Amino acid sequence: MKEYQTITEISGPLVFAEVDEPVGYDEIVEIETPQGETLRGQVLESSEGIVSIQVFEGTGGIDRNASVRFLGETMKMPVTEDLLGRVLDGSGNPIDDGPEIVPEERRDIVGEAINPYSREYPEEFIQTGVSAIDGMNTLVRGQKLPIFSGSGLPHNELALQIARQATVPEEEEGEGEASEFAVIFGAMGITQEEANEFMDDFERTGALERSVVFMNLADDPAVERQVTPRLALTTAEYLAFEKGYHVLVILTDMTNYCEALREIGAAREEVPGRRGYPGYMYTDLAQLYERAGRIEGTEGSVTQIPILTMPGDDDTHPIPDLTGYITEGQIVMDRDLNSQGIEPPINVLPSLSRLMDDGIGEGLTRADHGDVSDQMYAAYAEGEDLRDLVNIVGREALSERDNKFLDFADRFEEEFVQQGYDTNRSIDETLEVGWDLLSMLPKEELNRIDEELIEEHYREDEQAEAVQAD
Repeated sequence: MKEYQTITEISGPLVFAEVDEPVGYDEIVEIETPQGETLRGQVLESSEGIVSIQVFEGTGGIDRNASVRFLGETMKMPVTEDLLGRVLDGSGNPIDDGPEIVPEERRDIVGEAINPYSREYPEEFIQTGVSAIDGMNTLVRGQKLPIFSGSGLPHNELALQIARQATVPEEEEGEGEASEFAVIFGAMGITQEEANEFMDDFERTGALERSVVFMNLADDPAVERQVTPRLALTTAEYLAFEKGYHVLVILTDMTNYCEALREIGAAREEVPGRRGYPGYMYTDLAQLYERAGRIEGTEGSVTQIPILTMPGDDDTHPIPDLTGYITEGQIVMDRDLNSQGIEPPINVLPSLSRLMDDGIGEGLTRADHGDVSDQMYAAYAEGEDLRDLVNIVGREALSERDNKFLDFADRFEEEFVQQGYDTNRSIDETLEVGWDLLSMLPKEELNRIDEELIEEHYREDEQAEAVQAD
């Protein structure tokens, strides 16, 4: 352990100190103030003769007389299966009045990159109970599928619904027992009111029993926001690859995380990149998102749902733009649907799950899943286009066929997307609702579905009602 009293400068959350020996990058630091308070920090930059240290608790009370101790190790997360059911702060300390954590081991929070050769391709379905996701943009074990939201939209409610309802369907007989399911919830920069809502819901529904919650609040230091997701992912990797859990990691809000990156970059006087964010933000985000996946020979998996609020609802903003490059699709929440009272207000047209086709393959869900999804997507897209036309020429000018697609678009939003935040639909229930809606259309319009499936599932009574309504 090396100790110095050589602080030269304090800038925002950063402390600069002179050293006479090499100091490792990411090394943990203890700073003792003249008042006897001990603060923790991490080496952010190390060069010959001087280091910059980011202080987790903020730099209040630190002056040039403070002592700096370099501990010679990087930050580690104490991990154990007993973390399930616990609530921790953004630095990994318990805040639920429970017992001290007795770790089975301590793991470096930076993690180890998964060898691409050892990665197992994600192709197993996770049921969230949300029709707009399960039916149209299926989540797959080991996938990273972000939610693109906006300020004031109910992404927190959707996050809680997924955390509460997400399950891994039972594996086929003969393939062994299904692995247990766990949720890691990492909150960054949220308000105390939001934190209370999260905890009330976790405790009311019993979801906390299979969850580990990390809470970094808006009034906590911005530096801590860089640590919180890494602590959460380290815990997830341990539960998945050592204990065999299928782990769903929900990180909210990645926008607050990126704002912390920008704040620290400004304090370091770095040359800013696009819109003032650091030029290395892509690399930094990739280090987090790429920790999702499966490893050959291990039972568990890490699946990520990062949530971000797009500033100004701008999907070309650097945060959603870079996230979209790294991840395998996106779930998009829509302000117009929200104003209509649709819950959850997911717009399926710009949403995408690039691994969906692999996740609904033979034997994984139902044989009609892919066809129903494709047909509903095409019919809803056509209905949306016709809505623009109606604004110009009026509904009376449209053909009988076009009016059917308009009615389909309305009912798709009201019956398929709309389900509330307390309804948990199985994939069978989701697809049955889909068939009810598709049966509004004449059979000859269902050109994306196999004829055998049409004969098996098409509702003649729905078609008769649609004709009678006309």
